[in-house]
Amino acid sequence: MRYRQINHWHKGDHRAILKRIARRAMIERGLLPDFSREAIAELDTIDSPAKAGEGLFRDLRDIPWASIDNDDSRDLDQLTTAERLEREDVKILVAISDVDALVKKESPLDRHAGHNTTSVYTPAMIFPMLPEKLSTGLTSLNLNEDRLAIIIEMTVGADGSVRGHDIYAAVVRNHAKLAYNSLAAWLEGGGPVPAPVSAVSGLEENLRIQDETAQKLKMLRHEHGALSLQTVEASPRFEADVIIDLDIKAKNRANDLIEDFMIAANSIASRYLASKGLPSLRRVVRTPKRWDRIVELAAGEGYSLPRSPDAVALEYFLRESQARAPVRFTDLSLSIIKLLGPGEYVADLPGRPPDGHFSLAVRGYSHSTAPNRRFPDLITQRLLKAAFMKVPAPYSVSDLEDLAGHCTEEENAAKKVERQVGKSAAALLLESRIGRRFDSIVTGAGPKGTWVRLLHPPIEGKVVSGYQGLDVGHRVRVRLVHVDVEAGFIDFERI
Repeated sequence: MRYRQINHWHKGDHRAILKRIARRAMIERGLLPDFSREAIAELDTIDSPAKAGEGLFRDLRDIPWASIDNDDSRDLDQLTTAERLEREDVKILVAISDVDALVKKESPLDRHAGHNTTSVYTPAMIFPMLPEKLSTGLTSLNLNEDRLAIIIEMTVGADGSVRGHDIYAAVVRNHAKLAYNSLAAWLEGGGPVPAPVSAVSGLEENLRIQDETAQKLKMLRHEHGALSLQTVEASPRFEADVIIDLDIKAKNRANDLIEDFMIAANSIASRYLASKGLPSLRRVVRTPKRWDRIVELAAGEGYSLPRSPDAVALEYFLRESQARAPVRFTDLSLSIIKLLGPGEYVADLPGRPPDGHFSLAVRGYSHSTAPNRRFPDLITQRLLKAAFMKVPAPYSVSDLEDLAGHCTEEENAAKKVERQVGKSAAALLLESRIGRRFDSIVTGAGPKGTWVRLLHPPIEGKVVSGYQGLDVGHRVRVRLVHVDVEAGFIDFERI
């Protein structure tokens, strides 16, 4: 779905405008837009992928591994494959790029990654956590290339439960680079078998097994209260460096397949470290502080939720709402997400009950599956390698406590950069529409202001007049009164 609008105010190179704004936003938020001389000098000494040490890595190159990612993704962090076992069990293997093999702890490249803690994605450009020579090259699980990887192995039963798991090192080879959209069309029965699938013997059946197993994992998680939330992702479309469209990205079955496997892998990583007596860096979403407002939203839809936070009851409400009013479900999901609050990183000690992830219905959860673009995943990778290699942990509990706070702060800073540049892009799209009226939904309400998201196109802005009495989830008609491309401001007044 696309909304077409040709702008007449900022004529010329919208991409160049947004690049300038993005670099300024990075600096203002304390993030580094460029790599240091020391990091570049270190990078110049790395000319080939890491090689396997004798006896340390299993050779799994002949397994039908495949990557599944966005059409334009070049930083490939993980591969997946499946194997049927006895009694309807299935073995799922997730291969994670061994980034630590080339990016050593406390090296200049590691210090840059540890400063920003994440890749920053803006409409005009990407600020990678690691140089593209690594993240899209030597540490990426690229097609037909041998790479070192950390394997997260799980045995999944017919009921979707994980019956056993293991973690170890291996050499792998990506045999098929697949894209979400074409793979999902085939899995959902709406498109042909993707050509890369047909080219690899046995891969078609392997992917069917993966899809079937992912669905079982998902079903069991949702029975335990994992939340069925549906969001809208909008990204500008450029033509000759001018924004002319807003493209809407919808999740599909291939997205779900990877998401379900990554959630399972991240949970296993956390449990594995605990079983080995090592501390970990965990990702948590705490019990929502604004549960009372979630209860009000449900009551407005004719449902009664418990007074105390209850993920299972909330999931039942969400599933019923999606079935009853699928068109409106995205707006309801957005309201719930805002009220749940953001995720954060915490240090976890062995033997202590772990903080949970409310929206995923898991108790222990560590980011581990994207070490090319998230620093917490690289930290977890180093801890996992220490565990199965039986060497001392590379980080102390005090280190992890400091890193947890730092990673949370820098992730928030990165998100603010992405939002600001996204709003500048949206302002470029809307600047010729001053005075137009739109239907919207309130996405934020507090001391700092009230925000709405337009239904068409799905752009967020601030209500600067008439916001009294508005709260998250309310529908409201607004008029566009002002945009500031440089600041990323989009202002509305309530009608």
